[in-house]
Amino acid sequence: MKKDYIYQQIAQKITQLIRNGVLKPGDKLPSIRTICQEQGISMNTAKRIYLDLESKALITAKPQSGYFVTKAGHRQLPLPAASKPSGKDSRSIPDQLISKIYGGTERKGVTFFSVGVPAPELLPVAKLNKCLLKASRELKDSSTGYEPLPGNEKLRHAVARRSFMWGGSLSPDDIITTNGGMNAISLCMLALTKPGDTIATESPLFSGILQLAQSMGLRVLELPTDPQTGIDLKALKAVVKNINLCLLVSNFSTPLGCCMPDEHKKAVVQLLDQHHVPLIEDDLYSDLYFGASRPSSCKAFDKTGNVLWCSSVSKTLAPGYRVGWVSPGRYKEQLLRMKYVHMLSTSPLMQEAIATFLENGGYDLHLRKLRDTLHTNCIHYTNTIAAHFPEGTRISRPQGGLSLWVELHKDIDTTELYEQAIRQKISISPGRMFTLQQQFDNCLRLSMGLPWSEQLQRKLQQLGRIAGNL
Repeated sequence: MKKDYIYQQIAQKITQLIRNGVLKPGDKLPSIRTICQEQGISMNTAKRIYLDLESKALITAKPQSGYFVTKAGHRQLPLPAASKPSGKDSRSIPDQLISKIYGGTERKGVTFFSVGVPAPELLPVAKLNKCLLKASRELKDSSTGYEPLPGNEKLRHAVARRSFMWGGSLSPDDIITTNGGMNAISLCMLALTKPGDTIATESPLFSGILQLAQSMGLRVLELPTDPQTGIDLKALKAVVKNINLCLLVSNFSTPLGCCMPDEHKKAVVQLLDQHHVPLIEDDLYSDLYFGASRPSSCKAFDKTGNVLWCSSVSKTLAPGYRVGWVSPGRYKEQLLRMKYVHMLSTSPLMQEAIATFLENGGYDLHLRKLRDTLHTNCIHYTNTIAAHFPEGTRISRPQGGLSLWVELHKDIDTTELYEQAIRQKISISPGRMFTLQQQFDNCLRLSMGLPWSEQLQRKLQQLGRIAGNL
């Protein structure tokens, strides 16, 4: 096993002991020498483990005494309440609010807690540029020609090879490339629905999907969702006979950050298959896990081809490249037809470059660094919010992904919070953006994709003060 994996696994175990209260504030940790003997690791690896825990403010070193658990590691706020949308199809989307927030991302000097992608500083830009240059030299016609309709063959091979990590067994022929993850979802919805059909989703849900569904004339049925385990299975079972399609973000969804347990994924796949309801699985965030291994996907439990598995590198590697894919199962011909009608071809250059990056081993190295950064950010955000946000604040506990969901006192309107915060050059995503119903007015989403710094911490503290004055 590689040193990186050993260090991450041991650090994760100690983190869980602190989070679960087994190790309490003030408790002394084993010495570096003892850790080496107990775990069979080198002195350098042991030091790296403790440095990592220090960077997360979970432990502190005392000269001549050793390492001790800090109080910061125990600042846990209550979880947000499970959502309880009405049982009716949803209609009202705050388009003006969404346009205002996402339309101002070019403003200088603003801290964008509202942008749900990793900051450029966290991405391997120089290595990606080299892959682009290599692709432009090696592609036929210098990448000016059309690709085959299913998409770049090298990319499809790379995605298929990586599917074993989540329990899949895809072949290149099972995959169609797209212009990003949203394009994959759009093609699926176009292929499988007509105006007036009903689509069941979790609640809250990414605003772009809600807007897409409404633009297609679909009825959106938002279902109760737990902040840790995802969609309520009983609620889905109660409506399954009345829906035409189901769309779920199975792992580390935005904005809640919930992750469906394997038994829930399996049950959902079987239930929808029994009722001939296709499942679109939006699986953008699975590679951003904080634990020891990537969670499985719903597609891993699909025996009949009823799951359309959608993913991309937009949240992990290169948001602007717009490189995504879908494994549409038994709906492959419908998806190819939609791609031909609406796109004809995806970008050969971008897809070849991403395929090269996936193949040369750089992607896994990058992901390990990015996951560690996001996990550290999550702890810093959580501790800062616990210390500086008003009484009654609740916060999600994601085990991966880019999003934190914060629930404030019921009297605080986060749309008003946005208006006041943006005047102080702080941008957030009010909870009302993530639903078509009148709910989540006192909630907000914060992106953890910004590099942590003292300045970022001050901005988060400032946001807490603004919220406390509302």
